[in-house]
Amino acid sequence: MSVLRSCRCRQAAFCGLLVWSSCLAVAAHAQDNEVVVRGAAGKEDDADKPAVVEGAAVAGETKSLFNGKTLDGWIQRGGKAAYRVQRGAIVGHSVPRTPNSFLCTEGTFGDFILEYEYKCDDALNSGVQFRSQVFDKPTTVDVNGRSKVISGGRVHGYQVEIDPNKPDRMWSGGIYDEGRRGWLYPGAAGGDAAAFTSQGKKLYKPRDWNQVRVECRGKRIRTWLNGELRADFEDSLTPEGFIALQVHGVGDRERPLYVRWRKLRITELK
Repeated sequence: MSVLRSCRCRQAAFCGLLVWSSCLAVAAHAQDNEVVVRGAAGKEDDADKPAVVEGAAVAGETKSLFNGKTLDGWIQRGGKAAYRVQRGAIVGHSVPRTPNSFLCTEGTFGDFILEYEYKCDDALNSGVQFRSQVFDKPTTVDVNGRSKVISGGRVHGYQVEIDPNKPDRMWSGGIYDEGRRGWLYPGAAGGDAAAFTSQGKKLYKPRDWNQVRVECRGKRIRTWLNGELRADFEDSLTPEGFIALQVHGVGDRERPLYVRWRKLRITELK
């Protein structure tokens, strides 16, 4: 009996060693391929839910888009609203009888994390474009299977909304497709409009600085307003483009309205 028990013990130890070695191999493979598994260690109730597996993007150096002193690296397109630098911020103010104006980065960006702060007059609509484009002449593009002519000089693309002029809507942090499809989130790409409004009213700080984070990884686009997630959806119409600061047209209004941006920085993802 003692000899048999000894053999069984050695056999169990050998099996345990094999299992331990297999676990090490799996862990090493996951680390080498930079794979992040979300939800794999969920509760028993989550056992039948598929784990979300996604490749981890490598973040580059965080760079400032604005040096705090000049508008070097930016170019104005569209309307004739005025832009200037004041006390470390870019200040845009409305001009009567001119269309939407955009102060655009000279460079373009694909996958990135964009962060900034803004403060906007209550009566003004504004936003920040990303993955946006402009054509020199009228150009026909395919938008979800339909042809659309975009005028020469017309800035178009994704916009993170600044929405204080619509206090009953308050979709700040939502995504509007400027010059193409209109509202995406909430809208054609998802989101509950009533819930989005309710959250926006709680998060937005009138006449104060608001913090925004925009994250683009492939088709996935997400935004945060003052630390809380706002939009989360997928869209692949424009994979790359410039970033731009919008001053919305105000019709015949003579008295200027102001919007300010500061701490504009971007981290490109590889």
